[in-house]
Amino acid sequence: MATELEGVVERLAAIGDELADLALERLARASESLRSGEGPDPQVIAEERRITRARRAIERATSLLSDPHR
Repeated sequence: MATELEGVVERLAAIGDELADLALERLARASESLRSGEGPDPQVIAEERRITRARRAIERATSLLSDPHR
């Protein structure tokens, strides 16, 4: 069973990394808008926040499954 959980933890960690990359992409987009003199797109900001919340949830799940004493 531990091996099965390790596989799940690894996949969750990869998903967390992918979500982090997506969030950084959204922040870069918002930053570009500010540098060009425009305001950031509220939809891009909201999407970044949603992605970040999802990443944090994945990190919590990874932590719960990694620690056998929880």
